[in-house]
Amino acid sequence: MKLHCEVEVVSRHLPTLGLRSRGKGIRAVLTLCQPLSRAGAERGDPHPACLCIATMKDKRGTRYEANSSSLKGFLSALRLAHKGCDFDAPLSTQTPVKTSEFEKFKTKMVITSKKDYPLSKNFPYSLEHLQTSYCGLVRFDMRVLCLKKLKKLDLSHNHIKKLPAGIGDLIYLQELNLNDNHLESFSVALCESTLQQSLRSLDLSKNRIKALPLQFCQLRELTDLKLDDNKLIRFPFKIGQLKNLRFLSAARNKLPFLPSEFKNLSLEYLDLFENTFEQPKDLPVIKLQMPLTLLESSARTILYNRIPYGPHIIPFHLCQDLDAAKTCDCGRFCLNSFIQGTTTMNLHSIAHTVVLLDNMGSTQAPVTSYFCSLACYVNSSNMLK
Repeated sequence: MKLHCEVEVVSRHLPTLGLRSRGKGIRAVLTLCQPLSRAGAERGDPHPACLCIATMKDKRGTRYEANSSSLKGFLSALRLAHKGCDFDAPLSTQTPVKTSEFEKFKTKMVITSKKDYPLSKNFPYSLEHLQTSYCGLVRFDMRVLCLKKLKKLDLSHNHIKKLPAGIGDLIYLQELNLNDNHLESFSVALCESTLQQSLRSLDLSKNRIKALPLQFCQLRELTDLKLDDNKLIRFPFKIGQLKNLRFLSAARNKLPFLPSEFKNLSLEYLDLFENTFEQPKDLPVIKLQMPLTLLESSARTILYNRIPYGPHIIPFHLCQDLDAAKTCDCGRFCLNSFIQGTTTMNLHSIAHTVVLLDNMGSTQAPVTSYFCSLACYVNSSNMLK
């Protein structure tokens, strides 16, 4: 076995001579290996193995014999470093170390042409930033999922149509750039993965996405979201849950209106230029049910009182209904019994910088609102147009 690391060899006699170590390690390869001759081991000598430190200047390495207790301590430390994995690999034979093994771990790789894309070798496992743009990729390269330290992944300007759920296993991923691809969706699996804790920036511009799933709003660490030049016909109606979102761009889509919870955002920059916003409707859509059904009444009670629920408690389809419940302006909830109305909102009320919606200079956008009862609708009727 070999361990690539920074090593400093210090003599224990230095303090007695009034000397200090230089306090700086050098790039080395640490090997637990067999001695040059096994004769001693066969005679039962107490030093059956040794520690070899190879450097750029000494590629064959310098051997340091160790007693059995020291070796056990060393192996125990390695097991801890590997999260408790048992050590059962055979000892390496002492051989010269390759020059490439002394190179610093590569943390960034930028590939911007198809001819430079690696096909015969893997990406360096130490990468934290990988960019593969203009490479003509038609599918996601599954080798990327082995880059467990990845923080920034840029796959822009390719032809990728689908993302694997395994991206959600990249627990350190903070920035994901998928600009200018052929994506038609962003999967629920990614929204429910560890990206909920890590993802800060997401660029889905210039794709073919018509709608984002309701679960998208679980990516609550997002600060920067770009959705320009897609085919969006709606935002997730619980988009107001993205409390950390500061930069939102969704220009040149097909949005007819904004969801009511859009009013809960607090942005620094907002761009909704050239969407197909509709004029507010004069008459509301009334879907009130009197008396309320048992399903409606139960759902409102569960949501208002924040009673925990899940597929281990109630059927999965009921969980989906509860997740999709609408929020009334009064703060209560409604499932299938509601009044739907349309208001207008000045986007400056939620964003410091607003790009004009059209060439006429408008910053007023239509917003769909829901009311759980006739009383709520009447109380808010002076806001409706």
